[in-house]
Amino acid sequence: MYLYKMIPENITIEQIQRFVPETLMEHLGIEFTEVGSDYLCATMPVDHRTHQPFGILHGGASVALAESVGSAASTLIVNTDTHYPVGLEINANHVRPVREGKVYAKACLIHGGRTSHIWDIRITDERQKLVCICRLTMAIIQK
Repeated sequence: MYLYKMIPENITIEQIQRFVPETLMEHLGIEFTEVGSDYLCATMPVDHRTHQPFGILHGGASVALAESVGSAASTLIVNTDTHYPVGLEINANHVRPVREGKVYAKACLIHGGRTSHIWDIRITDERQKLVCICRLTMAIIQK
């Protein structure tokens, strides 16, 4: 079997954080914070690394956070000995600007199929106000 129906209970944040070193996630300061049976959460700082020229969170940084957390979540529910997930499509609606602090992403599984996964990713600010909403489709590829 290559697809788990849920994220395995024995997965720890420390194990997931191993995806980060020497990647875009490390450069942007993305850290995984919480995992559940059908969701994964991460944070990202809003600072010089993630700003656009007007001093607010760059939309591309929000999309990078969303794809990072959704991709990692898909990786947790496939057997990586036989399959691997790759991003197929992502869309984003940027709802509110953020100038500083952190943003928080939560990826929730909408569809966990044999050849594709769909994740709903909501990014909020430190006041729990919606900043961005994304939908990520992952293709599940056989090795």
